[in-house]
Amino acid sequence: MKKNRAFTLIELLVVIAVLAGFMALLVPNYMEIRVKSRDVRRKNDLKSIQNALELYAQNQNPQSYPAALPAPCTSFTDPVITGITYLQKVPQDPLTQCNTALTAKYYYVYVDSNTYSIYACVENSKDPEAVACLNPDSWKVNTNSSCPSGKCYKLTQP
Repeated sequence: MKKNRAFTLIELLVVIAVLAGFMALLVPNYMEIRVKSRDVRRKNDLKSIQNALELYAQNQNPQSYPAALPAPCTSFTDPVITGITYLQKVPQDPLTQCNTALTAKYYYVYVDSNTYSIYACVENSKDPEAVACLNPDSWKVNTNSSCPSGKCYKLTQP
């Protein structure tokens, strides 16, 4: 009589249960890492925009900041002095893509020729650098998106 060597149904179920347990532990951590990496990108985008704004202001006489930022995915050039580009591509929120109806931009608040603030909605509401966002209705009108966390990263004129 020949004896078959195979896994029993119980053994297969135990292996599947163990693998499901590992997946249950790994998936939330992976999602959290993705959220944090998008927030880091948002912060770096704001710093790039801030650097471009500072370069722009230094080229103006008298020194001043623009009243509005160019649209996302376009270049930020000097409207008066031809040939000067401050940003090759104005960044947009990492959850959106360029040239779509849902291209979300960062919130730029022009106070006066010497003062501005830039905001980016962060997904991680526990971010230590996050502050409360502006009025949600104003946010949606100015950025083409909403801010579900209600927390923002803010940069102001240095």
